[in-house]
Amino acid sequence: MRAHRLVLIVFGVACSGGTRAPSPAVAQVRPGIEVVLSDSAHLITGKRLGLLTNNTGVDHLGRRDVDLLRATPDARLTVLFSPEHGFLGREDRMGLPDSRDSATGLPIYSLYGGSRTAAQAALDSVDVVLIDLQDIGARYYTYIATTVQLMRAATRAGKRVIVLDRPDPVGGTLVQGNARARAGDPDSAFVGFMPVAMRYGMTLGELARMANDVLAIGADLVVVAAAGWQRTMAYDETGLPWIKPSPNMPTLESAFHYPGTCLFEGTNLSVGRGTAMAFQVVGAPWLDPAAVIERMRAFPIPGVDVTPTVFTPVTPTDGKYAGVPLQGVRFQVRDRRQYDPTKLAVVLLAAIRAAHPQQFQFRAESFDRLAAGPELRAAVEAGRSAREIWEAWEQDLARFRVLRAKYLIYAQ
Repeated sequence: MRAHRLVLIVFGVACSGGTRAPSPAVAQVRPGIEVVLSDSAHLITGKRLGLLTNNTGVDHLGRRDVDLLRATPDARLTVLFSPEHGFLGREDRMGLPDSRDSATGLPIYSLYGGSRTAAQAALDSVDVVLIDLQDIGARYYTYIATTVQLMRAATRAGKRVIVLDRPDPVGGTLVQGNARARAGDPDSAFVGFMPVAMRYGMTLGELARMANDVLAIGADLVVVAAAGWQRTMAYDETGLPWIKPSPNMPTLESAFHYPGTCLFEGTNLSVGRGTAMAFQVVGAPWLDPAAVIERMRAFPIPGVDVTPTVFTPVTPTDGKYAGVPLQGVRFQVRDRRQYDPTKLAVVLLAAIRAAHPQQFQFRAESFDRLAAGPELRAAVEAGRSAREIWEAWEQDLARFRVLRAKYLIYAQ
């Protein structure tokens, strides 16, 4: 493996004076695709390009990367690659096949179920690989796994990788939850393989820098930073259009809860898939919301309102309770600076288990994969308090913060 090269392209990255309350969007952040076209076109001039992207790969006006690159003189986009959920971002199933972009006729090689042989052959036909995906800021999301797999393949083929960076939609300052102690392998642990916290406060470009190092990929990696983004900015402060990065991430509100409520995918409760409130709710036919909320009062979580609700999943992709009215609890962020969704999840897990010891069930393999091991499940099953569980996270979190600092691009 050759020694890796790392280049950062940073234009207009401003320092932040600290946290502030959310405000109407006043900034006009330029995502990496705009920066590379306006300020760093030399990176792609005269090159045959491959592009890993989906529906989130657009500029601030909503124009597709594909169309912008095809209109760029002296650069030739020839190959497209797609991640989980497909090129259009609409699929929520396994084994997505290779396809073709109906607008341009370009081939799309699915890195989530397509032919690996065909994808490798396509990779051999390009000079540079571009990656433009909107991450969500939580360890469970798979776009970094696909990014790492493509980085490895590109390195073996001797191709440069350019990550066109985008903001972390839930901000880049808070680090929360438990932290995975060691890196895994995305080929065998596609979900949560990176040695990061549940909420890591990093962009995809920063994660790629970390992966290139800790996984010893050795990629010729360029990260083109999103210009004008400050770590304190949530997505609705960037001036960029919100585009669902996956079918069950309907709003920014869902994204703020996802680092915690995603854990309930590994239980027999619904997280609202098949509704407009995915990851903003948790429920089941047998749930007693009042009893659960009362138990949660022992460990109040600042910055969030918790209220009873009823919701009915319509053709949910997790197969949980289709068409069944569910009793549930709903979460609404009140103060983003204080809210910790990972702590909320622990309090909620303990409260539901205490209120419904017979009905509540872990799906151990799934839950442990999300939680980076069996420790969290075992602690809840042993009846440990939420505070004990949080305190057990601190040592690994502290180590992660030190590691994370080496790969950050944007100033605090």
